[in-house]
Amino acid sequence: MANIAIIGVGNVGANTAFFIAEKNIGSVVMYDIQDGLAQGKALDMMEAAPIRGYQYGISGTNSVDDVADASVTVVAAGTVREPGTKRDDLFTKNAEIIDGIAQSMKGYAGTVVIATEPVDLMVMRFQEKSGLDASRVVGLGGVLDSTRLRYALSRELGITTENITATVVGRHSDQMMPLVDYSRVNGVPVSTLMDEVHLAQVLDETRNAGDLIVEMSQRSSSFYGPSAAAADVVQAIVWDTKRILPVSFVWDGQYGIAGVAMSLPTVLGFTGIERVLEPKLSQDQVQNLKTSADELTSIYAKA
Repeated sequence: MANIAIIGVGNVGANTAFFIAEKNIGSVVMYDIQDGLAQGKALDMMEAAPIRGYQYGISGTNSVDDVADASVTVVAAGTVREPGTKRDDLFTKNAEIIDGIAQSMKGYAGTVVIATEPVDLMVMRFQEKSGLDASRVVGLGGVLDSTRLRYALSRELGITTENITATVVGRHSDQMMPLVDYSRVNGVPVSTLMDEVHLAQVLDETRNAGDLIVEMSQRSSSFYGPSAAAADVVQAIVWDTKRILPVSFVWDGQYGIAGVAMSLPTVLGFTGIERVLEPKLSQDQVQNLKTSADELTSIYAKA
């Protein structure tokens, strides 16, 4: 039995499997409805194993039953963005796909990691349709956004990313909230190392990073960054590391908000979210979260 399953082996799904193999996190089974696609990509990766030193196997299947016993399942199936489209434009297109997967995973005993866009809405949809506890359905959201912020800060400061911590909360859109007070370089607040103008530019770049990649490449949306983020979340869960990662999940009263999915720092372990951390926010920041929640509720009601 593979302890990690991936549903959908397009660019995000396949590269998630690749990063998991590169980090030797665990065994992987990839599922896709297209006959032979998952098997072919699995074979291609495993033929690199003697060179790259993979310690675990990667297999492919066209039977959803083969992923039912995995400890963690990454859902990466669905339509991806193209130039000129926004994340929310994909909700109606991908809701039906997510519904089918969620229905097939009712009673699933593991944790589900949602990579399908728009991730916050897809987390809400999957959790509702599957009936799984909200602590076991998480989305990439803030993990990817925080990673992008770390890179931008590293580039501007000329400092390795290993020494940079950054936290982004809220909605996975241009309304995301990078928390400057919680973003530091080896413990030093970034606000003391950058002037306000350059810091504002970095924050704006982070908010629009996904759109920029789509427009620059003139093709489908980014996949290396999301795949690396997915592998990071999977590792925290499978290895039960108790890492703090800002994943998207359906809130239950945080900052007075319930029933919508956005990102907050969480302690991740083998059973999913073990604890939610609530950073100290200003009244304006809390109001921004509530505005995002209202918009997500409105969009969700239309599907």
